[in-house]
Amino acid sequence: MQKTKNQLVPFILITCLFFLWGFAHNLDPILIPHLKRSFTLTTTQSTLVDSAVFVAYFFMALPAGFIMKKWGYQIGIIAGLVLFSIGAFLFVPAANHQSYGYFLIALFVIACGLTILETAANPFASALGDPATSTQRLNLAQSFNGLAVALAPAIGARVILTKGYTDAQLAAMTDGVRKVALATEAYSVKTPYTILGIVLLVIALLFYFIQLPDIRNKQTENREGSLLKTFRHAHLSWAVIAQFFYIGAQVCVFSLFIIYSTQVAGISELQAADYLSIGGLAFLVGRFLGTALMKIIAPNKLLTAYALLSAFLCVIAITAKGTITIYALIGICFFMSIMFPTIFSLGIKDLGPDTEMASSLIVMSIVGGAILPRVFGLISDATGNIQLAYIVPLCCFLVVAYFGWKGSKIRFIN
Repeated sequence: MQKTKNQLVPFILITCLFFLWGFAHNLDPILIPHLKRSFTLTTTQSTLVDSAVFVAYFFMALPAGFIMKKWGYQIGIIAGLVLFSIGAFLFVPAANHQSYGYFLIALFVIACGLTILETAANPFASALGDPATSTQRLNLAQSFNGLAVALAPAIGARVILTKGYTDAQLAAMTDGVRKVALATEAYSVKTPYTILGIVLLVIALLFYFIQLPDIRNKQTENREGSLLKTFRHAHLSWAVIAQFFYIGAQVCVFSLFIIYSTQVAGISELQAADYLSIGGLAFLVGRFLGTALMKIIAPNKLLTAYALLSAFLCVIAITAKGTITIYALIGICFFMSIMFPTIFSLGIKDLGPDTEMASSLIVMSIVGGAILPRVFGLISDATGNIQLAYIVPLCCFLVVAYFGWKGSKIRFIN
């Protein structure tokens, strides 16, 4: 019983981190149309927001794994929170200088902090309890990430998107005045990100004073990790591939949800943000329901089914018209809910001393969120039809389905 109590408090604290980075990530779909409008960007240019965020995962994942192995998960979490807060504070000079480039730098710094946090929190949540229920436990912790998915768009839209000039006011301005007026709208992000930065520093202090258990695999003390050796676990290699494509699909759906909805369904940005919040709620419900279903359905089989259903809904997003397309996207949000934690958990299963290195590799694969939305944007801009760009997440979900069906089987390649 004492062991359970000792694990409960760390699990609660770690679960809070899932909410925090979920909230940060899901302000990006609000930032994208806001900055697109403020700096008169194309869809492809606006996806640089995602590129700045997710390329950080590629560069920081291995250093994050080194931090965890060398100094432990607690130091890693504190470092991640501090970097996260610095990036949030950088939104102030970015807004003052009215520079899209400065915003991208701030987002990159935030993502560096998030990389460290995710590298620490995912295996930590998996390790705090019975190994047989690690996938369920990680899905439970990730459910609070889903709560952030539901709350962030609704809150962010009302703090950020509702600030500024109406289309009629902008139309009455000269080109020069309109350009200045749109750039000035960027100021609306200063207050929410400053508050976020302060909250993060307070939480970092909390983690400094609370002792967390050291879950590092002791076998790693006498063994050097090897990238090539780690990749000899076939299910890990497939997990890296699947996570690359899954994150790419998720970012395409969430980050471009508002732009897609306004163009295809002809609704306002605020209405689209509310629909995105409904999608976030569906994501949250899907996480809890998926965690429960895994008690009776093998995680890899559930992952396969959810991925195939998501691919089918992408077909509707490509071919249908009107509000039904938004409902299809909300359905995709529901079925995406279990994908990240399930791929992660299946990918690091039974890796022993290779777990830290494997966790870093899977986090590195999140760079798919920097690359595939750019492809989405290029297709949308080239064809003038954002619906056709949904071929990108469609293909991504088919890759995830294959991982659940075959790629997740544990094999060691000699």
